[in-house]
Amino acid sequence: MSSTPKVWFITGSSSGFGRSMVELLLNKGNKVVATLRNPDASQTLPPNTPLPNSSSPSERSTLSSTMRVRPRWERSKAVPEEAARSVFEVNFWGAANVTKEAVRFFRDVNTPPGGRLLQVSSQVGIAGAPAVGFYSASSQVRILVQFLEGLSECLSTELDPAWNIKVTIIEPGPFRTKIVTENMKSAPQLPAYADPQSPSSQIRAYFSPESGAVDGDADKAVAAMEKLAHLDNPPLRLPLHKWTVAAIKEKIQKVLEEVQAYESWSNDLYIN
Repeated sequence: MSSTPKVWFITGSSSGFGRSMVELLLNKGNKVVATLRNPDASQTLPPNTPLPNSSSPSERSTLSSTMRVRPRWERSKAVPEEAARSVFEVNFWGAANVTKEAVRFFRDVNTPPGGRLLQVSSQVGIAGAPAVGFYSASSQVRILVQFLEGLSECLSTELDPAWNIKVTIIEPGPFRTKIVTENMKSAPQLPAYADPQSPSSQIRAYFSPESGAVDGDADKAVAAMEKLAHLDNPPLRLPLHKWTVAAIKEKIQKVLEEVQAYESWSNDLYIN
């Protein structure tokens, strides 16, 4: 793709990756439309950040209704159903609705047609981890249409090449954003899992704001994400962080071993 300024639509720009991406793109001279839960957050952009003219009232009304519920990381066995449903509301329906409208815009409105759909998933979206059951499940469950991982992979196979729409699933590992320092909501730990040596306890300790163990630099991750917009043939998946790379490699190896061990079970299952 050319290096000329682009128009970006970013959901969730109050903080974290979204906020970093907004700042990076504006400083590169791009046009940005961003949704955020906290409108006051836009007032704290760096003083020299170039800001485009505000959208019309009708446009602001449309955009402000896009995302309402913050995602949270919680234990699947200790989480009330209402809290779990709120995770799915944003991680499934929010992503599915934005994806559908983005593809329509890229296909029917852009001249010539085309666009880049960057879906920010998570390491646990492809390789599950203890203590984040509902967050992880919402990235894997197949309900009506498949959520981020499955939805995006299926979508990539359905797109007419003539539309020039490219999809990339970005799978960050642990990066130091407000999801670690402020926004992570953790349900009380069940006594059965309270052993400090248990996997869930260790994950809780690692993501504790007091630990300081999360070592990913969000600004550097966003710079890597932005590079995708300049690739003619971007990857379907982009793992970011050494933990994510290692987790995906480990999962691929385990899946391959199980498939090879049990593939003979499929030998005699067919209509003669």
